Amino acid sequence: MSTLHQLALTFTKNIGDHLAKVLVSYCGSAEAVFKTPAKKLLQIPGINTRTVGQFNFDEALRRAEQELRFVEKNNIRVIFYTDTDYPKRLKNCADSPALLYYKGNADLNNARIISIVGTRTPTEYGRQLCHGLIEDLKPYDVLVVSGLAYGIDVAVHKECLNFNIPTVGVFGHGLDRVYPAQNRSVAEKMLANGGLLTDFPSGTLPAREHFPRRNRIVAGIADATVVIEANIKSGTLITAEIANSYNRDVFAFPGRVNDEFSEGCNFLIRNNKAALLTSGADLAYILGWEKVSDDKPAKAQLALPIDLPAGERIIFEAIQQNAGALGIDDLAIRTALPLSQLAMNLLNLEMQGYIRSLPGKTYSVNY
Repeated sequence: MSTLHQLALTFTKNIGDHLAKVLVSYCGSAEAVFKTPAKKLLQIPGINTRTVGQFNFDEALRRAEQELRFVEKNNIRVIFYTDTDYPKRLKNCADSPALLYYKGNADLNNARIISIVGTRTPTEYGRQLCHGLIEDLKPYDVLVVSGLAYGIDVAVHKECLNFNIPTVGVFGHGLDRVYPAQNRSVAEKMLANGGLLTDFPSGTLPAREHFPRRNRIVAGIADATVVIEANIKSGTLITAEIANSYNRDVFAFPGRVNDEFSEGCNFLIRNNKAALLTSGADLAYILGWEKVSDDKPAKAQLALPIDLPAGERIIFEAIQQNAGALGIDDLAIRTALPLSQLAMNLLNLEMQGYIRSLPGKTYSVNY
């Protein structure tokens, strides 16, 4: 598929992320969209004469040529939503970006991904929580995502660098700049073990309205979002709300009732919008993670009775082969079992002690 046309699609007037996906679905590729006659485009649901009449394809292609030169010069990967390396967790979100710009070496489909967000003005308590959480996550082969903003975000990235944990920063602007500028040195270090990600092209300045779009990537790319300190009006709560809307797990560290920067976390916990967290060990246990260690032999697989029914065996093996937990939707796809039969077999396996159920309708092997 043509990267040029994928880029041009995002520069075309009246085409947002959703419509871009619709057009590609009907036409077959981004390049085909530009070659499809207007009469055929009008047959696509949601497309009308006014919309098609404002498509500035020629101008969009010229802008895409400039962007293509920029990304090639700066070793930036353009990831379209149809590409195999597009973040699969993010792809499952209805409002996911049609195209991403990525510079780095971290796997955006790592088996375990956690987003950590928080206030821009953390207290010493918040910084200690950040340090302890990242240190606890070290044995779990996790990719940590945040927004490279002031406060908790940049503290998260710095702690990851200290513990040699891959970390990705998501920008609310183009990759031709780092905002805030004082975080540039951290961003450069992250390229060696992590990366920088955005859905904004070069030349896009940081603006208030861009950060909710940034936050949807932070929430959607991860298995769970952790909140470390936030006041009640913090933009961090927006990220938590987005994660909840994606049916992702949200965790928050509690604080004293009178502390301004614990007010947001306490609100999330009190209203069942986040699970209470005290350490990385809590997080790993709830998500069903096992520690990864090079100096330990691999854990022996749980033996199954030879007469286990075929349907239950298929389910167990699917969960066993997956790192961490596996959701019921993924299980339905991998096993091709009807949901009613899948649910019954899962219950049987859980009652026999072979698997355990986790939040978010996910399951892991019960070693």
